[in-house]
Amino acid sequence: MRSPFRTNDPRLLHDVALVCLADGVIGISFGAIAVAGGMPAWLPVAMSLVVFAGAAQFSAVGILLTGGSPLAAAATGLLLNTRTVPFSLALTDSLGSGRAARLVGAHLITDETAAFALAQPDPARRRTAFWLSGLALFATWNVGVLAGSLAGNALGDTDTLGLDAAYPAVLLALTLPALRDTRTRRAALAGAALALAATPFLPPGLPVLLALAGLLTAGRTS
Repeated sequence: MRSPFRTNDPRLLHDVALVCLADGVIGISFGAIAVAGGMPAWLPVAMSLVVFAGAAQFSAVGILLTGGSPLAAAATGLLLNTRTVPFSLALTDSLGSGRAARLVGAHLITDETAAFALAQPDPARRRTAFWLSGLALFATWNVGVLAGSLAGNALGDTDTLGLDAAYPAVLLALTLPALRDTRTRRAALAGAALALAATPFLPPGLPVLLALAGLLTAGRTS
């Protein structure tokens, strides 16, 4: 039986490795920020293993380090992660049919794994892309957080290193080839415009969900 983790697609391997590199760097930044803010080193590591959602983790730690309650931090993280609900519906055929596979697969659903899987042309390749990217990203993210937590204050102010710009820069680079398609470009621009317009008025996370409305402008394939 063919393993869902094996692929001969060098482009997929290259792109997954690139995103893993960016995620690892951001993981180092997250661990260092959490420990420099006063958290014990084990806490960001445990959070990364259980939550595995960078945006939700950054927002939760930000709230806690500024004196917010754990309840507010958890609620904000959950709100941010609501954007993965439509991803889950779109990835049902990529997780596998077993209960354990679906449980583990649900934990690995992120913006990146959804993007890698949904870009593939058939169900077999979508499954391979999902599991390959999901397991690789889970490993590199958590190793990065562990390294950042152990380094702690030694890294100093991570903002001055520009680590926060690495992740969006890599994702933008990966999406550029897809924008050659007119329908994709129209939907992406409409979604980006909606998200930018809504950002000053909506809580974090909701503008991303609103951007999905840009798909309505793509139109039907002929």
